[in-house]
Amino acid sequence: MRSLTHVRRSGIALLCGLALTTGLSSTASAASVTAPAAVAAAKGEFHWIGAKGRPYFVENPPGGQCLAMAEKGRAANNRTSARATVYAGKKCKGASKRLAPGQRAPKGFTFASVRFGN
Repeated sequence: MRSLTHVRRSGIALLCGLALTTGLSSTASAASVTAPAAVAAAKGEFHWIGAKGRPYFVENPPGGQCLAMAEKGRAANNRTSARATVYAGKKCKGASKRLAPGQRAPKGFTFASVRFGN
């Protein structure tokens, strides 16, 4: 049970692991809108490992929005109901890998941003 609590706390630390990519207030949101809000949120959790080896996750991530990481992530694991695309660059640019629900990113692939439902 203690490790689950640690993972939940790491999820809260997500706010430190994501950076804003638009002019939204830094206290308003951990993600920015780069697509219409009509895309539904993905159900489930998206997990990854941060640059310092800390585990992170986001629960029910917003659909159609580009989430930019504050630091490079690795070991992406899409446990959501939607397709996730992880990008090597910020602002959902650069080399990308699409992850179907339940799929993990290839070993060694690092990413700087992610979008769900695309």
